[in-house]
Amino acid sequence: MENKAKKNKRMENKRMENKASVKNHREKSQRKITEKKTLAVITARGGSKRIPRKNIKEFCGKPIIYYSIEAALESGIFSEVMVSTEDEEIARIARQAGANVPFMRSEETSGDFATTAQVLMEVLAEYEKRGQEFDSFACLYPTAPFITPQKLRDGMDLLQTKNASMIMPVIPFSFPPRRANVLSEEGQLIYKWEKYRNSRSQDLETMYHDCGQFYFYKTAEFVRVNGEITKGIYPLVLSELEVQDIDNEVDWQLAELKYQLLKNETN
Repeated sequence: MENKAKKNKRMENKRMENKASVKNHREKSQRKITEKKTLAVITARGGSKRIPRKNIKEFCGKPIIYYSIEAALESGIFSEVMVSTEDEEIARIARQAGANVPFMRSEETSGDFATTAQVLMEVLAEYEKRGQEFDSFACLYPTAPFITPQKLRDGMDLLQTKNASMIMPVIPFSFPPRRANVLSEEGQLIYKWEKYRNSRSQDLETMYHDCGQFYFYKTAEFVRVNGEITKGIYPLVLSELEVQDIDNEVDWQLAELKYQLLKNETN
């Protein structure tokens, strides 16, 4: 009787294990069916004027575009990481870093006056022609070495939890804009807003500006307004040490100093 009881117990345990395995398989299958697809688009044209070949210039040991590509890949949140470019050398380096370049950018979106929105609309349209659609997407700039996988995960989390149309990384202005000076017609310095002349910084409303690193979007809303999103925008607030505009050689050197400082702090 004891052996029969043990045998029945083993059979019952096996039945429960099989049942759990089937349930787990079904749940995984359902997740795959309902999983939302997200695209990372890194915009990198070849015609930079102020810093020649800026998007692939070496930054702290490797082409600067590598940082955006690697952060996107390591974040684990994207169905595909692609680079939009018209430049064959940039395309080759992007592929070496692990990104896809499934098509080249058109002549219309490669000029000096093409907007980022136009580039992104073109990318989404090209993917749609290939039968691929995405519930959401991120635009990453190629000269943003301070992007990290965690920041991208945070941005994606905000997009979903806030049911936002767009997520924008921002930082507070280091000096209150309301106490700004401008030049008069006579060339003299005057306050832009005289009423704030004697206001203390801590008494003025905190104002923010775009970090110029990356953005998250709900695809349907982006397409509906042709990239001109004005509502449903939520911030991802960063520190000033994590942000640096790179428009000239001095900016580049400052960015490398900041990057090394942050790297030393985390080591």
